[in-house]
Amino acid sequence: MTRRHRRIRDERGVLTAFILLLLMAFMALLGLVVDGGAALTAHQAAEVEAEQAARSGAGAISVDALREGIVELDAPAAIAAAELFAEVSGHPGTATVDGGVVTVRIRYKIPTVLLGLIGIPDLSVTATASAENLHGVTTGVS
Repeated sequence: MTRRHRRIRDERGVLTAFILLLLMAFMALLGLVVDGGAALTAHQAAEVEAEQAARSGAGAISVDALREGIVELDAPAAIAAAELFAEVSGHPGTATVDGGVVTVRIRYKIPTVLLGLIGIPDLSVTATASAENLHGVTTGVS
């Protein structure tokens, strides 16, 4: 019987390693929930900011063209208005104008709370929105 006991491996501490591994997996999952939720919230906020900045830029109508009876976007003023709105909102972005459509892209990073423990210090947030100034007058027949 003494020989038999010598052949059995000593498995002390195996449960501790398993619990440690399980705890690390649980913390990673909790980090995905907490930091992932924060990233979703930040993405929604960035989308709203980009939409409002694009609308702000789309309101920049060319006064000279309007005097001639043409409703036309003033591209440099639209870009300046959109980028100023994004900056004042807290997340600077870039604006472009193409064919009367103002497109705003906002990009920034948010710090992580729990994912930083496993080496992910921040998450990227990106949002893009476009707006166009629709115009027109309809007259009814009476």
